Amino acid sequence: MTGAGELRSRTRDLLAAHPPATTAPADFLRARFDAGLAWVHFPEGLGGLGAPRTLQAVVDTELAAAGAPDNDPRRIGIGLGMAAPTILAYGTEEQKKRFLRPLWLGEEVWCQLFSEPGAGSDLAALGTRAVRDGDTWVIDGQKVWTSSAHLARWAILIARTDPAVPKHRGITYFLCDMTAPGVEVRPLRQITGEAEFNEVFLTGVRIPDAHRLGEPGDGWRVAQTTLMNERVAIGGARLPREGGMIGPVARTWRERPELRTHDLHQRLLDLWVDAEVARLTGERLRQQLAAGRPGPEGSGMKLAFARLNQEISGLEVELLGDEGLLYGDWTMSRPELVDFTGRDAGYRYLRSKGNSIEGGTSEVLLNIVAERVLGLPPEPRTDKDVAWKDLTR
Repeated sequence: MTGAGELRSRTRDLLAAHPPATTAPADFLRARFDAGLAWVHFPEGLGGLGAPRTLQAVVDTELAAAGAPDNDPRRIGIGLGMAAPTILAYGTEEQKKRFLRPLWLGEEVWCQLFSEPGAGSDLAALGTRAVRDGDTWVIDGQKVWTSSAHLARWAILIARTDPAVPKHRGITYFLCDMTAPGVEVRPLRQITGEAEFNEVFLTGVRIPDAHRLGEPGDGWRVAQTTLMNERVAIGGARLPREGGMIGPVARTWRERPELRTHDLHQRLLDLWVDAEVARLTGERLRQQLAAGRPGPEGSGMKLAFARLNQEISGLEVELLGDEGLLYGDWTMSRPELVDFTGRDAGYRYLRSKGNSIEGGTSEVLLNIVAERVLGLPPEPRTDKDVAWKDLTR
């Protein structure tokens, strides 16, 4: 098994053969992928070496010290955190070879076509239809709250292929070409003024059966891999101490002593401790991931992420007083990524409201934690054995 010493040696060989100072960033990233140093826990030939997941930090540390370029992970986070692990788990060898390299290199941006106007929290109630026509599937429906759809080349998509079975069955998972005829992307303007989300209309979109992931009707099981990885990606990102939302408010507290009050001090201390607990819990969760796939614990991390962001941003606005009411720019734009820490307090306050919706609503995640982590009795569900076509909508 590849160890830390060998990974360090391979990384230094990469740097010697492709010096970051004189190598074009795209060429360096291609060489890194081909050397198996993109994601070391992936198989050989797919950007990895079959090494333990925890050893990725060895590679990243060496590359950062040498000033090597990265693949702009925030811009391609959906591909890295959601599409890639799902393709690795359920894709054919052809699919893995076709999609994983350009995904990691950032040459192809991905989005997620899951939620619908009538199927958000209850995702299994989705109504987008996929009807087989020879070697292709014809897709009709609407998806909503789709981050990066205006930038994406590919999408992970779930659609209903059998309405005569209960809602969690009869769903199939596809890889959808966002440039295909019949795909229409419309912006959804948010309270921040921006439109990072979109609604996507699918009208007679043809997807080849070769772009199906998993077996027909098994899409819900495949989607669980995506959703579990999504929650870890959102709530369990690696941060330094005072990283994330707690950083700007702690910095303001230190630099602006005239704004301090006893009440705000106590609240800041509580939130600082909560943020540090969440950071360390995320580190422990990442270590657990080295032994297998993410489980429902990621839902707890995502819950904490949403609550902390909203409480910290609220405290920051109060701390700034009149300044907290200012808002830098409400111009309609379609950004490539969300920048929490590089914007003003007003933006952080407004944008954090979406944290309890995206990646699974807090209410749904509370149910997951209660049932799958704590082992509490599940809520009664009368629709589990009813065919989707017979459900009241």
